[in-house]
Amino acid sequence: MHSTYSLQPIGILHSPYREKFGIPRQPGLAPHALASVTLLPPYNQIDSVRGLDSFSHVWLIFAFHQTAGHGWRPTVRPPRLGGNARVGVFASRSTFRPNPLGLSVAELLGIDSEHGVVLRLRGVDLLDGTPILDIKPYIPFVDSQPQARGGFVDGPPATLAVEWSAAAAAAVQRHQAQHPELAALIEEVLAQDPRPAYQDNPAREYGVHLYNYNIRFRIDGQRAYVLDVIDTCPHVQGTPAG
Repeated sequence: MHSTYSLQPIGILHSPYREKFGIPRQPGLAPHALASVTLLPPYNQIDSVRGLDSFSHVWLIFAFHQTAGHGWRPTVRPPRLGGNARVGVFASRSTFRPNPLGLSVAELLGIDSEHGVVLRLRGVDLLDGTPILDIKPYIPFVDSQPQARGGFVDGPPATLAVEWSAAAAAAVQRHQAQHPELAALIEEVLAQDPRPAYQDNPAREYGVHLYNYNIRFRIDGQRAYVLDVIDTCPHVQGTPAG
């Protein structure tokens, strides 16, 4: 007998990632990605998170809201396999799933309750505005399995060296007061090589949006070059996600 379930967000996540392009493909790969989850009514009461601050990490169960209407695919092409080899959807973390649900772990930095309830997080890999469906504490002795096999993603990905142009270094310095972590975050994101696996043109210039900044870069071999950091909302005073 099949059942139908209705899920409603319990919170909304705010992160530096304004688009899918550039988001690290796993949590924790960009430790300077600060984020927050704002709980929604009626869950935004301090009793809902009583005791959660004794845990260092949390599981976030979320909805792939931007791709939820695209349907699912029985096989997908993981970037880790070069974007060509296919595996079953249930052997991947693809967004195109029968139910558009995702699971991610994040470091819990603290909980603010002055205006509602806000969880401050670090190391997220989620798009700004992601609906959060549930939050659970990360329990090390059961959730961490060092002896587990990782299949085709066994081990962290190789990373690129990151170099800055003089213009980009000067630009990011101007935004240090607003986002002290911005330079480190840019390096962490670009070191993961956010390009699709089939794109390898060292002359091509790319852009990735972090907060209100358009990060212009190119990649040649094993090096990423930050060309410029462009403020897309120069007259808007933004606030850090964390």
